[in-house]
Amino acid sequence: MGQYFLRRLLLLIPTFLGITLVVFAVTRFVPGGPVERMLMESQLAGSEFSQSTRGSQVLSSEQIDELKAFYGLDKPMLEAYRDWLGKLVRLDLGESTRYYLPVWELIKERLPVSAFFGISTFLLSYLVSIPLGILKALHHNSRFDSISSMLIYAGYALPAYVVGIFLLTVFAFQLGWFPMGGFVGDDFHYLDGFWPKALNLFHHALLPLIAYAIGDFAVLTMTMKNSLMENLSADYVRTAVAKGLPFRKAVTRHALRNSLIPIASHFGNVISVFFAGSFLIEVIFNIDGLGLLGYEAVVERDYPVVMGILAITSLLMLVGNILSDICVALVDPRVRFDG
Repeated sequence: MGQYFLRRLLLLIPTFLGITLVVFAVTRFVPGGPVERMLMESQLAGSEFSQSTRGSQVLSSEQIDELKAFYGLDKPMLEAYRDWLGKLVRLDLGESTRYYLPVWELIKERLPVSAFFGISTFLLSYLVSIPLGILKALHHNSRFDSISSMLIYAGYALPAYVVGIFLLTVFAFQLGWFPMGGFVGDDFHYLDGFWPKALNLFHHALLPLIAYAIGDFAVLTMTMKNSLMENLSADYVRTAVAKGLPFRKAVTRHALRNSLIPIASHFGNVISVFFAGSFLIEVIFNIDGLGLLGYEAVVERDYPVVMGILAITSLLMLVGNILSDICVALVDPRVRFDG
């Protein structure tokens, strides 16, 4: 098993290089980079780079070359990627072309927001999905199973951002039960005591959490139900019941553990919940997290921020896949990685 995971760790390097190289190449060839954005802003605002002569360009060729050199756009793509990779090894994610701040400072500032939603969504999904899936399997074809399945399939069929727009329109705009957006209220820092602040946070975070969790909630619930039903119909469970073992104990001692194997394959994602931001959901609810930062970076062509977020999330997802394999091996003793 040790050799297997060592090979998986070594495969992280070419996989990570492939992901980042492709996205880096895309950022180099798409139009609308930082130089073009600065030219447009100069034209609109009549900045100091503008020239009074009619028909002349806003920036001279020398000034454009200086800007390209400043942003590292004067080098060939592979050479520029090598320089970016060298900085990444030194834990330098570069500087934002929009905020003129280190990318890591921007990410660190928004990390608590995304960590809160990521961890809350993870816990909410598993703490509700697993018991609900067990109940649905034990009461298969009952009224409870049918009604809950209708609701689950409806939630799964709707994209998370559609659910977010619906919740915001009905419960925030029309009914006024919840705020229109934001992570906390404007008076959050002036509240005295833990519970008033917790209530303010919950009041703002409930609707986004529902939109975040609804997709994973549906998948995990149906996965748990189908896996448990498959194990309940297996020969080893029927044999255990035939030998006199009570059905409840046959479920808890035998079928339930094997049914958790598909669920365990998702446990590795816990490492990536710190960056589990959704671009559209954070835009809809105006939540200043990593999702909104990444969305604005793409719109504004802030490529250092795009590459910084991509580098961290890609690495976490790759490591999370390895942790998922470890979780499966711990739950299922039949799994061996000797090949």
